[in-house]
Amino acid sequence: MSKILDFFIKILPLKTAYAHCDIPCGIYDPHLAQLAAHTVIRMTSLINDVKIDTNAPIEERKKFIHQLSRYTKAKEEHAEIIKYEVRVIWGDYFKPEHVKDNPELHELVFKIMKSASKAKQEINTENANELLSAVQQFAEIFWKTKNRESVHIASSYPTGGEIVIPK
Repeated sequence: MSKILDFFIKILPLKTAYAHCDIPCGIYDPHLAQLAAHTVIRMTSLINDVKIDTNAPIEERKKFIHQLSRYTKAKEEHAEIIKYEVRVIWGDYFKPEHVKDNPELHELVFKIMKSASKAKQEINTENANELLSAVQQFAEIFWKTKNRESVHIASSYPTGGEIVIPK
């Protein structure tokens, strides 16, 4: 039997599989999406605060451009983290009975996806804050489906605001 298996391993190319988590593992938490939403807010704020002196020497202007590029990259990466984390919970964790009990769930996920894309495309503080709010609503629904009361607590992030956690 092992010779047959060895034969197939040699002739069939192996592909790496990435998943969280089609087993399903039962380990889901919207915390990373909230953290990423706070990061989007923070990067948006930092981008808005960057001041480029067009009369400065070229080396100084390069530093500003580099700084702006790094903030933009982080903002876009964290917007994508939100989309990934929400998509995994929505697709792998939520069941039809959750949607029945929370009919706004699909529209909320759609809103999060669109807001995260908009956060990648724009430098818009209002949208970044709306994205966080939608992710927090998502977290509230998530914890409700686990029969856990959720609470908003002050975050320790430079963005201020809150995070939603189970009580």
